[in-house]
Amino acid sequence: MTKVAAIQLASGTNINANLLATEKMLEEAARQGAKLAVLPESFAFLGNSCKDVLPFRETQGDGPLQQFLSRVAARLGIWIVGGTIPLEGDDQSKWRASSLVFNDRGQEVGRYDKRHLFDVNIVESAETFNESNTIEPGDSVTVIDSPVGKLGVAVCYDLRFPELFRAMIDKGAEVIALPAAFTAVTGRAHWETLVRARAIENLAYVIAADQGGFHVKGRETHGHSMIVDPWGSVLDKRDKGNGFAIGNINHDFQTNTRRNFPCLQHRQLKCN
Repeated sequence: MTKVAAIQLASGTNINANLLATEKMLEEAARQGAKLAVLPESFAFLGNSCKDVLPFRETQGDGPLQQFLSRVAARLGIWIVGGTIPLEGDDQSKWRASSLVFNDRGQEVGRYDKRHLFDVNIVESAETFNESNTIEPGDSVTVIDSPVGKLGVAVCYDLRFPELFRAMIDKGAEVIALPAAFTAVTGRAHWETLVRARAIENLAYVIAADQGGFHVKGRETHGHSMIVDPWGSVLDKRDKGNGFAIGNINHDFQTNTRRNFPCLQHRQLKCN
């Protein structure tokens, strides 16, 4: 078994403060035995608008946020799925919401760019989001080798699109990392249901790391970061505020579950 952690934060606009909080949570998770930790979406900076992020956009392989993730991973000897950070894309007026994976030597070993952009109106809270105005979507499916097995990565709104998770399963995914910043309204309605559904239907572990608290101008995120096993059981959960959920990836349990309940082999339709 391998221990993993889903880090939860309530990030703001002070990058240095956010990084200090992030490092503190990673240190404690590593102290408790976590070999891999997933950070929430926008862990280093969560402002009032996606436009606020553009000045902090980095080139892949160079920049203070990437240096931070590399340094902490190597210092703690832990794998880190780095939430999302803003990286350059093809459109110079926009940025990619990129989740970079660093191994325990501080080397970048994987990248996933958020594909599904959050362009919605939330009537209950009178909030409007238009991520596509400033974020360039990715077009890849990411599954990499890791200490927890084949690791897939998705980000926040991706959670509502099960075909992406099926595509990861088709590439061998056993564990899925999900950095997120679910709103309080959509989180209360759907977060746990969706996280557990993606675990159950794919017979996969899901490490769901959410922002959880109050942010700039009263914005509220849901929290309830959790680790869910292939049967849909919640192994651990953090309700609100800084902290983490921690639990074990048990590959024997997953192998037995997939063998005894072989719904992945019973599929009649395949995603293109």
